Amino acid sequence: MAADITKLGVKATWKDLTEGMIIAGAGTSKEFNTGEWSTDKPVFIEEKCKQCLLCTPVCPDSCIPVKDGKRGGFDYDHCKGCGICVKSCPFGAITMEGV
Repeated sequence: MAADITKLGVKATWKDLTEGMIIAGAGTSKEFNTGEWSTDKPVFIEEKCKQCLLCTPVCPDSCIPVKDGKRGGFDYDHCKGCGICVKSCPFGAITMEGV
């Protein structure tokens, strides 16, 4: 049984939802702006960044884009503000701010 993501946020019974431990499709999280509910957000301080990219693999939502070997700004549409990237940065190039 695959989930119909158009039913999320609609009155759907438990029978209409995805069974646990089943991947219904790839890349469906891109269709949801899950970062809207965050109360804190990471801020990238480019001047302090040494491009070590230690922050990139620890982001649980893949919100730190890397292009041509350099990291870019955050994808705030999907960032939940967990702060893991802040802890992983040894150069203080990421701070948390309230939204």
